[in-house]
Amino acid sequence: MNIRRPWLTSAVILALMVGALSGCTSAGSEDGKGEMEIVTVERGSLATSITATGSILPSSEATLSFQIGGQVSGIAVEAGKRVQKGQVLIQLDIRDLELQVQSAEATLASAQAQLDQLQAGPRPEEVAAAEANLAAAQSALSAAVGERQQLEAGVIEAEIAAAEAEVASALTQQKIARDRHDETMKSKTITMPNGEKKKIYPALGTLEEQARYNLHAANEAVEATQAQLDALLAGADYQKRTVRANVGSAVAQRDAIQAQLDLLLAGATAEQIAAAEANVDQAQVTLDSARLALERAELRAPFDGVVARVNVEGGESIAPQAPAITLVEDSGFHIEASVDEADIGQVEVGQESQITLDAFTGHRLAGCVTAIGPSATFDAGVVSYWVTIEISPTNLPLRGGMTTNTEIVRDQREGVLLVPNRAIWIDADSGQPFVEKMIDGELAVAFIKQGISNEQVSEVLEGLDEGDQLVVRSVSLRDRFRDVVTMPMTGQ
Repeated sequence: MNIRRPWLTSAVILALMVGALSGCTSAGSEDGKGEMEIVTVERGSLATSITATGSILPSSEATLSFQIGGQVSGIAVEAGKRVQKGQVLIQLDIRDLELQVQSAEATLASAQAQLDQLQAGPRPEEVAAAEANLAAAQSALSAAVGERQQLEAGVIEAEIAAAEAEVASALTQQKIARDRHDETMKSKTITMPNGEKKKIYPALGTLEEQARYNLHAANEAVEATQAQLDALLAGADYQKRTVRANVGSAVAQRDAIQAQLDLLLAGATAEQIAAAEANVDQAQVTLDSARLALERAELRAPFDGVVARVNVEGGESIAPQAPAITLVEDSGFHIEASVDEADIGQVEVGQESQITLDAFTGHRLAGCVTAIGPSATFDAGVVSYWVTIEISPTNLPLRGGMTTNTEIVRDQREGVLLVPNRAIWIDADSGQPFVEKMIDGELAVAFIKQGISNEQVSEVLEGLDEGDQLVVRSVSLRDRFRDVVTMPMTGQ
């Protein structure tokens, strides 16, 4: 229902006078008193936004460095070059590192061989040799006991001849034992994995020890037989002492050989195996460390991207952790925008945004708020917060550091009544907005209730209907004042 009001408050008149000074878009007037524009109230979509400035940052930017020091032997990239994940960027000199790996491999192989030997137990040939030594020692003991018995029984006929024969036989056995021992001391040359020639003694160990023992036994046999002969020549008493000494020596030799055989058959102890296993583990750690150092002599790209900077040159020595290359992942970009303290309360994660760039005039990009900084920044007394905005995929050649202007959509409404802001006046007393409305060919003031607004239009919640005709005029302040005081009013 329209209510005619032949008067206006002074506040409304003042508002109209101020509005007249602000001007509007002209479209002609019938009474010739000024230019006016007829606008129709329509429904449409309306979005309000918060303006923020910022700059573009790539999805990832990494400064790469070596974990070990060394001399740069090769640089495979240059600034601006695109690289793939895992691609070698810079190579250090690896000659010393390769030698360390080879040495560690040889040490591990040796430690593993020792462990395998302990776990496998004695070889059949080692047992056979030990048993043969024991049998020989037992025979020597039996012979010594027999000689003692003969001597004690007074049987010395032809003993000198027999003793001489035994000396000859012992010398023959001594020569055989010495030749066998010499065979165990022979060496041969092998080539190590690093190309180094190394002399080894294959028979050292159990075989050499057995041969040395056999030689020792043969030496003692020679001494014993010679002693027997000397005893016969020197007299019965001396012979008796010698024979008894031979028996004691033979017993000791037999017992020693028996202990060696028992130890051999028992195999390695748990402590020996544990120690050998520890040696293998330590050798493996050393090898792993050498291999890791070799791997770290190559600086590889952690992701697909573009080389931003190369900070080293070929032949240069570089220290651990020194910046070598800066790599940028340009598959995606985001914006770090500064939002004023007065607006940050209206920003939420997930809000859409429209982005323009100084570098690409006329282009508008879409984005979305993904993070809001928890703490403020201060610049010349101005408080603001950093907001992260993810940029939607685009074909524009974006680069890090480009300046952006972003409008973060605060509210979006569809199908609302829209009125141009230039058609709205404000009652200075009540603060209520109103417009000039055409009713039956006459102008009337219609008070309205506003919703959200942007820089161009406002939402009208009450006071107008879709299709209403509004007038925006450009007239002199005097004519505007005369027209308003006689204008009928509606609403309120």
